Amino acid sequence: MPNIVLFSGSSHHDLSQRVADRLGLELGKVVTKKFSNQETSVEIGESVRGEDVYIIQSGCGEINDNLMELLIMINACKIASSSRVTAVIPCFPYARQDKKDKVGDYGNYSRAPISAKLVANMLSVAGADHIITMDLHASQIQGFFDIPVDNLYAEPAVLQWIKENILEWRNCIIVSPDAGGAKRVTSIADRLNVEFALIHKERKKANEVDRMVLVGDVKDRVAILVDDMADTCGTICHAADKLVSAGATKVYAILTHGIFSGPAISRINNASFEAVVVTNTIPQEEKMKHCPKIQFIDISMILAEAIRRTHNGESVSYLFSHVPL
Repeated sequence: MPNIVLFSGSSHHDLSQRVADRLGLELGKVVTKKFSNQETSVEIGESVRGEDVYIIQSGCGEINDNLMELLIMINACKIASSSRVTAVIPCFPYARQDKKDKVGDYGNYSRAPISAKLVANMLSVAGADHIITMDLHASQIQGFFDIPVDNLYAEPAVLQWIKENILEWRNCIIVSPDAGGAKRVTSIADRLNVEFALIHKERKKANEVDRMVLVGDVKDRVAILVDDMADTCGTICHAADKLVSAGATKVYAILTHGIFSGPAISRINNASFEAVVVTNTIPQEEKMKHCPKIQFIDISMILAEAIRRTHNGESVSYLFSHVPL
């Protein structure tokens, strides 16, 4: 593809290389380093004048450092006269801070930040012309931008994995670990022509679930928990125990973004999962070494095709929300 340059940030070089290989491109030369005071320095190693630039940087690892690196890379390409700069952000940072509905320690929610909106503003001011991301935690984040945003879906890859790896998938039930994911699980259940269930959870505070109530019948069925992300994994591990106690024969978890911070790995190892399947929007190699239950779905094909279609001026969102891989 002519007039296209693909750069990788520091957060997930393996995914960037997979995307580049699928597009038949070499990753552009870029050097990132830190000064002794921890300021981020970026040097673009080739001309981008008049080029269609794509920068792949996921919101994971050292999130704040990686976000700042992305902003500097976008700005460096913009002031170097690139024709367009697209930020490819497989896992959007601060996506869970998308609204003002949480009561804080002082019982006052009116001063809660909407940090996802702040990140959107920062990306736009840095010079991004277009955003490509995957499975936003809240779809309204697209409305925080005044530039085009393509929110890709992992659903086609999830459906393919279920059909290829779960022999009893025709007798399965798709389960949402919370009410907010009901739309996601009903879509997958409809595509598989199976039933769905959901778990109502009540939280005492962030990352701590107080009570769970199962709505649906999972007895003598394979239960597949589906969610957009898992952080400390308290919710999905409690949900797995709930499903087993309700009579599920096997329990799988399929997640788009496997953050797995804090006690997540030990919780998964001790939980009743056959497998915990995540996409590689976030690097999982180290975590897989400590947890054999974790498997990953490669979504580099989705990102590569989105980049190709964007570069050629073709539709992106319709393809990945309706057509399986």
